[in-house]
Amino acid sequence: MGFINSLLEIIGLGIGVPLGLIVGYFLFLRFEPKDVKDPLSRPLHEFDTRSLLDLLPDVPLWVKHPDFHRVDWLNSFLRYMWPYLDQAVCNLIRSSAQPIFAEAVGRYQLKAVEFERLSLGTLPPAIHGVKVHETNENELVLEPVIRWAGNPNIILVLKLLFLRIRIQLLDVQISMVPRIVLKPLVPTFPCFASITVSLLDKPQVDFGLKLFNGDMMAIPLLYQSVQEAIRKQIANLYLWPQTLEIPILDGPVGAMKKPVGIIHVKVIRAHKLPKRDLLGTSDPYVQLRLSGEKLPAKRTTVKMNNLNPEWNESFNLTVKDLQSQVLELHVYDWDKFGPHDKLGMQVVPLTSILSHEPKEFILNLVRNQNLNDPHNKKPRGQLTVELSYHPLKEDSHRLSRPLERHESQGIESEVIERPNEEDLNSCQAGLLLVTVQGAEDVEGKRHTNPYALVLFRGEERKTKSVKRTRDPCWNEEFQFVLEEAPLKEEIRIQVMSKRTKFCFRSKESLGYVDINLSDVVFNGHINEKFNLINSRNGVIHVEIRWEMT
Repeated sequence: MGFINSLLEIIGLGIGVPLGLIVGYFLFLRFEPKDVKDPLSRPLHEFDTRSLLDLLPDVPLWVKHPDFHRVDWLNSFLRYMWPYLDQAVCNLIRSSAQPIFAEAVGRYQLKAVEFERLSLGTLPPAIHGVKVHETNENELVLEPVIRWAGNPNIILVLKLLFLRIRIQLLDVQISMVPRIVLKPLVPTFPCFASITVSLLDKPQVDFGLKLFNGDMMAIPLLYQSVQEAIRKQIANLYLWPQTLEIPILDGPVGAMKKPVGIIHVKVIRAHKLPKRDLLGTSDPYVQLRLSGEKLPAKRTTVKMNNLNPEWNESFNLTVKDLQSQVLELHVYDWDKFGPHDKLGMQVVPLTSILSHEPKEFILNLVRNQNLNDPHNKKPRGQLTVELSYHPLKEDSHRLSRPLERHESQGIESEVIERPNEEDLNSCQAGLLLVTVQGAEDVEGKRHTNPYALVLFRGEERKTKSVKRTRDPCWNEEFQFVLEEAPLKEEIRIQVMSKRTKFCFRSKESLGYVDINLSDVVFNGHINEKFNLINSRNGVIHVEIRWEMT
């Protein structure tokens, strides 16, 4: 019986398989179903706006807008790094929230506030495209489109006298477009001194909130009010032009320090200077500069054969650090041949100078700053100077604090004050900062070793020479201390090229530009590229700032 059963199974399998294939062929392949219609294809221009929005909700932004770049590599990086980023961000949140919780304890009968659980979940945010802006400023501007549908598990516990409140945050969805600015760019790793973050629009935020294991967001009025309160709070803090600045490099290691004020120095007289000449007299002059500056020192005129000279000469020096810089005063005896003899010196800390109020100092001259040097006990005369400090005003175009808004009939208007001409003319002094960034497409007839000349009020400043290039990059700043605003003046920037060979030097002009300074004074600064005159296609990049005292 067993043999017969096995034989019948083999015969049934051999007949059933081919018969099933034949029946399936005719049922599913040979005969087409009559209830299935061909898909209807329509060109996109036939759809209306609403239909297109329904069809294209999840298309990445780099497909819709050519200005946005695809960054799949960055999403892969976030996906692999997310477990470690999760821990790092959570540790940062704990350390930042701890002092806030400590201040809250004791108020409203709170005994303790702590995190029971803190995790951002397993789903990292996705970047749907990045837009990179090219600006004339010394900065890099990025605008990533960030969307995060995360599964965080954050539980906050509030301990009252006889109650333990447990608040849970979960199912967070965030969509935002921040503006990330890396500035200023510096030649020190990581090559930018700070990160500035702001939001271009109010972010879209959605989340779930549980209280006593009940979904609080299920209450319609509460849900809308909480959403709107969060959006307004974020907008007040970080919506452009409000920014969050994160310093990366500190002090002189980072960006070059900007001027903060002007010190006015009046060298009045000297008394009982030592004798250095053979005839029993000296030919004194005073050299003055601020510590930490690479600019050439300024000097008075020479008073011949005089041990009690009077100069009454005034100078203006640019201050970059009021707390650490000192004014160095050196008195020399002028000699026609050989080095000049040093008669004495003294330093004045800038912190001892009162703002806007001239103060007279009578300085006892010494040989050097070493207090233990026995030569400093020898009398070397006195130097009388008058000093005053004038701080620079903040940039009028920079918004570093919340905007002052005036509401009128439901309309908010921003108020930004602009200095008028009377205020500018009444200004006693100011600082003109000229930064020559670089040039493009400059070309000489015989050679192209470009450098730039800055010509203003008879003074000439010169950048370094860059050899064999049509696109030089200088990034050099020049300062001009002025007694009044240059409303009706021009400054000339000229690009030159020079060649030195066998003691024969030839110079050639590659173009120039004359810049009217009235716009600089009224706007606070300009940062533009100018077409060079008498040049084929040359362009020069110049930034000019006017800082008032």
